Amino acid sequence: MARIDQTPFQIDILNLGHDGRGVARRPDGKAVFVAGALPGEQVMAQQTARSRHYDEAKTLEVLRASEHRVVPRCPHFGTCGGCVLQHLAEEQQIHAKQRVLLENLERIGHVTPGTVLPPLTDVAWGYRRKGRFSVRRVEKKDKTLVGFRENDPRFVADLSECHTVIPQIGTKVSALAALIDGMDGRREIPQVEFIAGDDTIVLVFRHLAPLSERDRNALVAFAQEHDFAIFLQPGGIDSVHALWPDHPKLAFRLSQWDVELQFRPLDFIQVNAGLNQKMIASAMTLLDAQPDERVLDLFCGLGNFTLPLARGVREVVGVEGDAGLVRRARENAAHNGLANAEFHAADLAQDLAGHTWMRAGFDRLLIDPPRSGADVVLKQLPLKGLKRIVYVSCHPASLARDAGYLVNERGWKLRAAGVMDMFPHTAHVESIAMFEP
Repeated sequence: MARIDQTPFQIDILNLGHDGRGVARRPDGKAVFVAGALPGEQVMAQQTARSRHYDEAKTLEVLRASEHRVVPRCPHFGTCGGCVLQHLAEEQQIHAKQRVLLENLERIGHVTPGTVLPPLTDVAWGYRRKGRFSVRRVEKKDKTLVGFRENDPRFVADLSECHTVIPQIGTKVSALAALIDGMDGRREIPQVEFIAGDDTIVLVFRHLAPLSERDRNALVAFAQEHDFAIFLQPGGIDSVHALWPDHPKLAFRLSQWDVELQFRPLDFIQVNAGLNQKMIASAMTLLDAQPDERVLDLFCGLGNFTLPLARGVREVVGVEGDAGLVRRARENAAHNGLANAEFHAADLAQDLAGHTWMRAGFDRLLIDPPRSGADVVLKQLPLKGLKRIVYVSCHPASLARDAGYLVNERGWKLRAAGVMDMFPHTAHVESIAMFEP
């Protein structure tokens, strides 16, 4: 491995990369990705890694600051890897994400939307209702660390607070670390997951060895003091069980559609409750499904889009790969009295020829795939007869690839696309696109 030159160097930042780092070029044209730097800035930087095609560096000093630079709210910014954009003004963050989306559509998909939708935003702080803290006992420091991974993912950030997590959890990180540090099993707890419904906040403690009675009592006391529900996870997902209280209610309401979604502690839900409601409303408007129509909702999860859709159409069919989520989606349909929503389990990244729902006629398609996108299922679906496709994406590169397929190979038109700030202060880009034949 080539030696890294530690000599500080001055450089001008030209752009913002998709991961939130500043992009610059050496005099010989080699790209440099500079952590903590913004477009238009001149910084003193130090190299941290090198490869054949680009170098990596960190900002030592800002010599000429961007007009959009702000003071990060969090004392852990720059070390904790949970956020990378707190030093950029909030209204500029979403514009940077919009540029990432449009560049991906053009460069990867060779497509341009007819309309760029106004960005969807909600509160920028205290929004994260689902996540996972890593836990590590550090003997040298004689303390237990609880937090997200550092920018160097080998290490756990020593957090005292987190401003992007909902305040009921974000202000309790130190208390959580002190709790675990005082437990007999402190070396056997690698992570704590959190998830919040409207009325209940759950902490799920993963533990690699059985917990002592003393530890279980300490967890219950902590739950009672801070108003948490505690679940334990001694093994796989199926091992998760309530410690206290016995049967906490986990649910959130989508009030605009009079829908309540119940979930389990490790289920996928959208992390940003306020943005989620705006996203559903936007998807419904773009899809424009009519009362007499059938709609197909792929990667439907618990029914986040399916059940609101069911309030206004003849029938909606949800398909999801996780059998547990399909079970809960069916239960949610019954819970909300929606007999016109049906759900099927299917791995949408595999051959779907044997599934009868594939051959049913649909008027409109909504699709909300994981980061890998939806190319496999789109190539198998009978798209003829569909009036619109709405595609909700958590990864602009896979959306761009799939948009390119729909437009350039199947003859569809990308009528509109835009970004949604599901994860403020991170480089994560959530977007939505609408296609017509």
